[in-house]
Amino acid sequence: MRAAESGDPIMGQLVRAYGPEAAVEIIRSGTCPEEFADRAVTADGREVAKDQLDRRIHSWRTRLTQADPEADLAFGDKAGARLIIPGDSEWPTQLDALGDTVPVGLWVLGSADLRFSCLRSVAVVGARAATAYGVHIAADFGAELSDAGWTVVSGGAYGIDGAAHRGALAGGTSTVAVLACGVDISYPTGHTNLFAAIREQGVLVSECPPGVHPTRGRFLIRNRLIAALSRGTVVIEAALRSGALNTVSHALSLGRHVAAVPGPVTSEVSTGCHRLIREGRAICVTRYEEVIELVGDLGEDLAPELRGPVVPLDSLSEESRRVLDAVPARTGKGPATIAVAAGVDLNTVLSCLGSLAAAGFVERTTAGWRIRRARASRPR
Repeated sequence: MRAAESGDPIMGQLVRAYGPEAAVEIIRSGTCPEEFADRAVTADGREVAKDQLDRRIHSWRTRLTQADPEADLAFGDKAGARLIIPGDSEWPTQLDALGDTVPVGLWVLGSADLRFSCLRSVAVVGARAATAYGVHIAADFGAELSDAGWTVVSGGAYGIDGAAHRGALAGGTSTVAVLACGVDISYPTGHTNLFAAIREQGVLVSECPPGVHPTRGRFLIRNRLIAALSRGTVVIEAALRSGALNTVSHALSLGRHVAAVPGPVTSEVSTGCHRLIREGRAICVTRYEEVIELVGDLGEDLAPELRGPVVPLDSLSEESRRVLDAVPARTGKGPATIAVAAGVDLNTVLSCLGSLAAAGFVERTTAGWRIRRARASRPR
């Protein structure tokens, strides 16, 4: 973990081919096995030249000489953090879908169990420079998902991330913050109190060893963990160039669900969401129930269907509606005239008028039937 940057596919291939202990010995020797050099590839599938691989191993060897794993473990233990690796009971096995970029290990700081927390989890990501609308939606989604028993996974950044975490903390379910630095470092510093609350009700997670500070590249690399830990990713406000869209790319490559919340068509920070929906890469969601329906169990987590308000006219039969439409609003008309206008027989009109009068839709006057006028309340 100290020798290579997080998510290095070449290191991942080396560890998968020989195991972590043998990989360390290969790095210390400074010589790459010939059979590995013949099959090492980059993240986009290109072959790695032997001289490039030698330079990579030399760089790892240099960094390894400066590593002090015992000090890392002691520091983590003092801070209350724990190191988990594949095969541990707390390891989230869905990370195996990352292939060559699967983490060698994860530093975890908090009271919740990472694997259990991520069994039913949703990633909520979006713009740092979020609008009041975006912050409101993110906090609402976070709280409602948490109340429904779903873990919210995000990156702990300003804007949408922070709002989603705060909303989740208001519910009863844990929340997971995936950091681009060591779990002992509060970045951004303005979220120090938020991270403290997450440690109490969830976990901070990072593949960076203690003391490692964030860089732009580490933010993009950690996004794959946010996507891989959760069943699906929800984007709330994202510009056309956004780190949140990088998380979406990872989610799509992993075959995970992607949803986007629409915003005002005039909002620049929602253009990325609108493009995802337009291109069919994301499902449009406007309620947390729709998110659960997307990522939940088939047939069991269906969102309730939205219906308009029920009005008294909804209970009328087709014939009663036709009769009501034929009744004049001001001057009264006889049943025969109403029957002709409604296109029904006289008996039907008489039956419907009685029902409509009982329901308060029409009234009988000396001149005939008309729409019942609203009674103004008398002053006391």
